[in-house]
Amino acid sequence: MTTPIVRAEAVTKRFGGLTALDGVTFELRRGGIYGLLGRNGAGKTTLMQVLTGQQLPSAGRVEVFGGDPFENERVLGQVAFIKESQRYPDAFRVRDALTAGRMLFPHWDEAFARALVHDFDLPAKRQIKKLSRGMLSALGVVLGLASRAPLTFFDEPYLGLDAVARQLFYDRLLADYAEFPRTVVLSTHLIDEVSDLIEHVLLIERGRLVLDESADALRGQVVTLTGPAGAVDALAVNADELHRERLGGLTRATVRGRVEPGQARAAGVELQPVSLQQLVVRITTADTKEHAA
Repeated sequence: MTTPIVRAEAVTKRFGGLTALDGVTFELRRGGIYGLLGRNGAGKTTLMQVLTGQQLPSAGRVEVFGGDPFENERVLGQVAFIKESQRYPDAFRVRDALTAGRMLFPHWDEAFARALVHDFDLPAKRQIKKLSRGMLSALGVVLGLASRAPLTFFDEPYLGLDAVARQLFYDRLLADYAEFPRTVVLSTHLIDEVSDLIEHVLLIERGRLVLDESADALRGQVVTLTGPAGAVDALAVNADELHRERLGGLTRATVRGRVEPGQARAAGVELQPVSLQQLVVRITTADTKEHAA
């Protein structure tokens, strides 16, 4: 993950009096699975629309594969954007969508697409408007994976899939990514399910980018301390406190910062790692409280 293929510099997007994106700056590098995380209305979809040329920023600058993505055929030919509310022409059948994918995506793999259609048990001759929600989600997954686009966005198109089908998607994504590396951005609320896939986390809250870190680095940064209040306070003195609660005579604090396990044991404090989903919850909750203050 060395070469940036996306640069966003102070990107702001306003819709009337609503600021959907507020000075967002980051890079996406060539080869990597990114998790674009955040609550409903945080700005995730708007950001992806800006990056794929579907919205123009109100301020700031976006560069994708060295160019402005808006109405740029060279850039957009290397990008796939698959969203949960994907729309298709009324008369389209499943096989028509696959034909369109073959025409639109220069890196399209027909054999892979057919294998995925079989895996998800999609009826090729059925009209898309007659598909169940799960089948509609599966079609989006097939198009996104088989596109093999160098930059692929999945905006929660798999929400309609059941647990078995979602696991199939994750398995196929990981296996194909290993063989054909590219940059994949997963925008999802199912954080625990994708935590093992994600290599880098981008967390948006109220239109602002509040976290831009590798997943490996994050796993050691946020922990929960449980023990006597004084001992917890002493250990957390140089860390950022994200959450605190009392459990009888004990204090439990979730903190972001380096806490030595040996010191915690010596102080009689239990130290527990925090899952990626809990990390997102704690950081966004702390950000909301700070914003309200």
